[in-house]
Amino acid sequence: MFRDHLEWLNEASTRIGTTLDLERTAQELVEFAVPRLADGGAIDLLESVLRGEEGARADAAQPTVTRAIAVAVIDALAHLEPDEIGEISVYQERAVDRCLTEREPVLIARLSADDYGRVAPSPGAAALLRDAGVHSYMAVPLVSRGVLLGAADFIRAGNRPPFTDTDLALAMQLASRAAVFVDNARLYGQERERLVALQRSMLPRAMPGTPGLDVTARYAPPTDTSGVGGDWYDVVALPGGRSALIVGDVMNHGLSAAATMGRLRTVARTLMALDIAPEHTLARMDLAARDLDDDQVATCLCAVYDPATREYTLASAGHPPPLLVDATGHATHVDVPPGAPLGAGVIPYTSVRLPAPAGSRLVLYTDGLFKTRTDDVDTQLERLRDTVSRMDPALLGTLVTSGTGPGTRFDEAVMLMATSRSASGGGDVVVWELPSDATAASAARRLVREQLDRWNLAGLADTTELVVSELVGNALRYGGGPGQLRLLRHDRVTVEVTDTGADLPHIQPQTLSDEGGRGLQLINMLCRSWGSCRTPSGKLVWAEQDVTTSAPAAPAASAVFDLD
Repeated sequence: MFRDHLEWLNEASTRIGTTLDLERTAQELVEFAVPRLADGGAIDLLESVLRGEEGARADAAQPTVTRAIAVAVIDALAHLEPDEIGEISVYQERAVDRCLTEREPVLIARLSADDYGRVAPSPGAAALLRDAGVHSYMAVPLVSRGVLLGAADFIRAGNRPPFTDTDLALAMQLASRAAVFVDNARLYGQERERLVALQRSMLPRAMPGTPGLDVTARYAPPTDTSGVGGDWYDVVALPGGRSALIVGDVMNHGLSAAATMGRLRTVARTLMALDIAPEHTLARMDLAARDLDDDQVATCLCAVYDPATREYTLASAGHPPPLLVDATGHATHVDVPPGAPLGAGVIPYTSVRLPAPAGSRLVLYTDGLFKTRTDDVDTQLERLRDTVSRMDPALLGTLVTSGTGPGTRFDEAVMLMATSRSASGGGDVVVWELPSDATAASAARRLVREQLDRWNLAGLADTTELVVSELVGNALRYGGGPGQLRLLRHDRVTVEVTDTGADLPHIQPQTLSDEGGRGLQLINMLCRSWGSCRTPSGKLVWAEQDVTTSAPAAPAASAVFDLD
């Protein structure tokens, strides 16, 4: 008999704790005990344990609130009414209360008429126990590493002999071993929640304004802790209404990958905010990745959308190709030169331009969305393309939680979807070609005033004329003449002027005797922000103001300075 009990307990070590899921571990415990040890059993865990926190230590206040987490009974007792799974159990003079308050087992070898009320959760359940012939009861605490996690109770019915002291000792041994597995599952869940919280804290909390685009993003953590930490996305508002979309994946997991992800995302966001071209951004990120102590490698895809041309500029560092879904729902992979992963030390990167017709969707993602443990990459990508083509566009976000391969998604996944909107009737972006002679400034002032009148933003006209005069004047003096003038309206009004000059403008210290050089200082005081960036043909200088649609037009006496 002793050998049988020992073999049974050894078997418990292989049958309980097969996963690190808390609920599943508790269910494995009670299913292992029924019917070998008992005809029915239930597991209740403390609320703090179910939240991933520590259980109750010996010197803690008496815990009386638990939650039913697992139940198992033989078929003949299936009609009984134990505490429902997930419901809170408040113990008030119930037999199992001794397990929770004193950490002592309870044995009622023969249930008396009064005992049923102490064992069952309700008078109705007590009557069912009595009518079903339940005659014996025992309960044992679940204690691991000196911490109380909950309690397990068991019943016997019918012709089965009542519980004995030997059965109680066997149940205590089983509970002691199983409690370790339950506590491991709790610790695992706690670690996973903390790591997922860290990961989410480093992702964008809100989307910025993206003129011409409707952008949605989804992140889903993996099924286990070891898969968390490497995937990220970002959306950065750029000058002139452009928007940068970034998706990346660190080729590692855990805390080190999460730290690398945070650093690379910061570098990418900083570079894109400076309006550096995607291919140049990736090159500088590669240099930054090489300096990381952890020797991490990452893939990344950058896309910049220009609402004026309705085009994307894309560059990739070893990342899976994005999908372009047309207005009919047909999806195709975008042919982007893959480049080398960040940190590999292989540059330069190459960008491509991609038209974005109204109603089309650009889908950026990480490999956790589609990869499986068996299929090759080409098969996985084709399955993803086919799934997106057949899926209702409104449901594309569900791919992140479900995946596309056989079985369930096991790795973390990110999906960023940008839908190109139809041009508004008023025209949110207007572009003009300016003359390269001295008439450029006056032409620019006239154009922006007329356009602001059409937008019902006459209150901004005087300041905008001053700004455009300075920008065009600088282009004439130092940039070989202005190229394009762009005016953009969204939550702000932005004016841009391009030229072929190589030097970016800076505010210089001025003395009282200087006759010029104060134009940028005026722009700096009058505008919300301003800046410049290099372009393939020269540079672009921009300035933006907050939109005040209710602002009245400036008085006629207001001066307009011609800085030309």
